[in-house]
Parts: sequence; structure tokens; C-alpha cells
Amino acid sequence: MGETRKRGRKPKAPASTTETMDFQYTSASNATQTDYVAAQNDVFSAANDSVPTAAAAAKNDANNPPPARRGRGRPRKSEAGHMEDTEPHAAASPERRPYQNGAVVLEPPPQPVAKWESVAARVVPAMDAVVKVFCVHTEPNYSLPWQRKRQYSSSSSGFIIGGKRVLTNAHSVEHYTQVKLKKRGSDTKYLATVLAIGTECDIAMLTVSDDEFWEGVSPVEFGDLPALQDAVTVVGYPIGGDTISVTSGVVSRIEILSYVHGSTELLGLQIDAAINSGNSGGPAFNDKGNCVGIAFQSLKHEDAENIGYVIPTPVIMHFIQDYEKNGAYTGFPILGVEWQKMENPDLRLAMGMKSDQKGVRIRRIEPTAPESHLLKPSDVILRFDGVKVANDGTVPFRHGERIGFSYLVSQKYTGDTALVKVLRDSKILEFDIKLATHKRLIPAHTSAKPPSYYIIAGFVFTAVTVPYLRSEYGKDYEFDAPVKLLDKHLHAMAESTDEQLVVISQVLVADINIGYEDIVNTQVLAFNGKPVKNLKSLANMVDNCNDEYLRFDLEYQQVSSLSVPLPLSLSLSLSHTHTHS
Repeated sequence: MGETRKRGRKPKAPASTTETMDFQYTSASNATQTDYVAAQNDVFSAANDSVPTAAAAAKNDANNPPPARRGRGRPRKSEAGHMEDTEPHAAASPERRPYQNGAVVLEPPPQPVAKWESVAARVVPAMDAVVKVFCVHTEPNYSLPWQRKRQYSSSSSGFIIGGKRVLTNAHSVEHYTQVKLKKRGSDTKYLATVLAIGTECDIAMLTVSDDEFWEGVSPVEFGDLPALQDAVTVVGYPIGGDTISVTSGVVSRIEILSYVHGSTELLGLQIDAAINSGNSGGPAFNDKGNCVGIAFQSLKHEDAENIGYVIPTPVIMHFIQDYEKNGAYTGFPILGVEWQKMENPDLRLAMGMKSDQKGVRIRRIEPTAPESHLLKPSDVILRFDGVKVANDGTVPFRHGERIGFSYLVSQKYTGDTALVKVLRDSKILEFDIKLATHKRLIPAHTSAKPPSYYIIAGFVFTAVTVPYLRSEYGKDYEFDAPVKLLDKHLHAMAESTDEQLVVISQVLVADINIGYEDIVNTQVLAFNGKPVKNLKSLANMVDNCNDEYLRFDLEYQQVSSLSVPLPLSLSLSLSHTHTHS
């Protein structure tokens, strides 16, 4: 997690955003943050220096009383005018102790140890398993897909687990070219291999082939899901310094969160410990020194302070077990339905529900979902795997807590089945539903693959993805992109697993395409009267075309004249010399 170095002007930040703390600067000029561990070691060294005991100090003071010294702060009153501490337990009088050079200083009495300080002390043995992750990224240029952007470097955090593996955030190694790891207190960077990247859960797994890296380090142990107000300590390498840093707080909230990088909603922890740029991938420890989560994003808002988010252990273990079970990351399955709350009593009566029945109504079903032939719109989901679903779509979580029933779905693995009880036409039916991953018409990620494109007569065809929209319209693409593309992004469903939304991204000016220079990001509906299913099918149809003209039926976006029909047809006399990949 860290900030990237990018050229150009800095874009304006929105008023309220939840950001993944991507990358950090590694420049020494940013070393302004005092490292907690270093300070802790300094205090420990001073306390264990060769200092005479208090009894010996008193004996020496009797013979050679030191000159009076005035300390900083407010002067102490005499016993006659004793000032009571406002805390429940009054502080004892300061103790006189000589230091090495013979001078006498006033040492304050021991203070009660705060809860987070005791947690940090217990975490110290596990800190050696926290590593610094250095990554070189080479991001594709989605607007010019035959090119790549200039490479850049980043640093973030990670930690060692069993099986000679290291966990960090997926966004910390996104579009990686090279990844290196450095242990605490070491001056050596070790080349790492990326084993798996989970985009939905924002977790990546690494390993190092050099056996020297694993010497003298004990892997981190995982703990249970913490409760509210449990103390947590976040350890990592955030911006502001090069050494390890510790921030502490408590668990503020446990609920289904929006994962910014993964564009999904999974279980997450909200904590009040500071999570800064560079903390990404660092572990969050409980008071027993066990890892209870991975720091991955924070909330930036003018009215919010110290709101950080942590990936909890159930999500982490799902990622690890998925990799161990399948040899690769397969993702988190979904039920494949859009549902509606049933909180209105008249709506429940209209759906034939009894007074003791609760559930949610199915609005739409993903055509690519395995259960699309079993479930139907207007079915009311009453139970999922035997757990009752409330009218607001929540299920019991822990004592006094409820959570969205999508949490039950996310506990499953791709290919697992779930028993779903529904109400249809006042009849209760049960189905064994096979769960699968989500197939989006406009994917949120490209799975580290370079973007596909097809060029003919200067027309650049490509498939729309979220990275493409972000490249074309910036971070605020949800406001600046064409309305019809946004409508498909937010509401359209893929009819088949290989369906893509193909557009003409731009027209490279040439004599053959005069008059079409202004066509930008317009969807291709058909070619010579045949529907365009995906980019590959379009390329095949053009390659095999023997007609005199190539006709592309486009969805018209640009308004130049009211008399122009909405489906704009292009009839072009083109040679069959073209470039594609």
C-alpha cells in the first residue's frame, strides 16, 4: 500500500472517498514519522542502562546533595499545598535517580500502561515476520492498447505465513514486473514469485526461492474474528520513514464492506488505528499477538478521522484454502440474483407471505448463473443453507449483531452447492443451487492480461472494461463516461460467458475514413447485419467477409442533427489489409 509517483497535475480529490492506500514514497525526505518500535527500544535501553539503585542514590545524596535543578513544566507545590491528580489514582512523588555522569535527574513515577501499549508489547515477537514489499509495475495503456505506460516503483507491507509464503495486498503487486521482499533489520532484498492474486478480496500470495530468507523467522499465526472494542495493532511500513511502524486502536465495526480494489462486497473490519499509505498488506494483531486481519484501505473524508479497514481472517482463510484446494485462486462465488427488501407489509401480503414468513424478493437473475433455470423472478428467498433471511436481507451473525446474507454466500467456494428455500405462488420450494463466480458484461479487472484490440482502416475496436473507462475518463468515470456505457456498466447483464461490449474507441485519421473522425467510444451492435457478440467474433467476421462494403451498425451517441437516425450505419469501402491482435 503506498502512493505512486505520477507525472502531471494532481487530480482533485472528491469530498468523500474510500481509497485503497496503494503505494508509498520511499524517499528519505519523507522520514518525518517517529517509529514506534525504535522509540520503544530506546526506552528499553535507557531503563536497563547501568544505573545505580534508588537506595544507593539516596545514600550518595546524603553525602553530596546535588544542586537544585528546575525541571520543565509547572513547579511542584509543597506538601502543605498538595495538588491532587484529576485521575482516579493520584501519581506518586517523583523519584531521584543519578545518571551515569553523576548528575541527578528527577524520574517520574511509573504510569498505568494503556491497553494498546500492552498489545504492542505482545506483538513484538511477531514483528520479525512483517516484511517490506518492493514492486515495479508496468501498467497497460488501455486507451492505446498496443502500448504500455512508463514503469513505476512502489513499496508496501506483507507478512510471512506457514508453508514459506508471504501475504500482501493484491493492489500492491498489480501489473507487477518485479517483486522483492526485505525483512526487518535486513539490508538484503530477495526476489519474490507471485503465486496467486485475489482481486476480489485484495490479497496476493508470494514466495521466495532463496532459503536464506526464511531463516530465523517464525510465521504469523492467525486468530479468531475479533469482537467490537477489541484492541488491534497494525504493523507495517507506511509513508514517513523506512523502518517498521506500529499504530494501535480498537475494532469499531464489523460488517459487509465495499472492497475498492476488488469492486466487491465482503466481510470487513473498521478500526480507528491510523492506516496510512504504505500500510497495505501489513498484519493487524490482537492482544495475543495473532493476526486478525490485513490492512488494505481507509476512508478519506473531511468529517472523518482515523477510519481504517482491515480484511478479516475469514476472508483471508478463504483465499488461502481456495489456493490450497485448487492450486490457483478461483474467486468468491455469488448467488447470481438481484433482490428487493420485503419490509413493506402490503408487499408481503401481495406476494402471498404469511405473518410469520420473512425473506427477500428476487428481482433479476443472472443469465450466466447456474441456477438461472431453477429460480425465477418474484421468488421470495426464505432461507439460505437453513438460515432464515430477514425482510431486510440480513441474517444473525453474533450476539446482538446481524449481517447481510451475502456473507453466507461468500463463505462458500466456487462449485459448492447451497440449499435455498423459496416461496413461489404461495408454495415453499427447495433447490440445491450450484454457486459460481460472477460474469460481468463490463469486467472490473482484466486478470493481469493485456487488453485486446482490433484495427482495420484506422478504426480501433476494443472491449470495454472498468480499467478502460478509468483510462478514458479518469477516476470519476462513473460521472464523466457516456450515459449509455454507464447504464450497461451498472445494470446490464451478460447473456453468455463470452459476451463483451465492443466499442470503436477512436478513429486513426486516414483517407479511407474521412468523415468518421469524431466517432469515440461508440458501441458496435452489428457487422453486415450480424450481431457482434465479442471482439473475437467481430475480427472473424471481418476476416471472412467477401462483400464489397464493410458495414458497422453502431449505437449512436453523438448528436449532430435531429434528423440522424439513432442506429448509425457506416458503409465503408475498405481493403482487406488490417492489423489485429
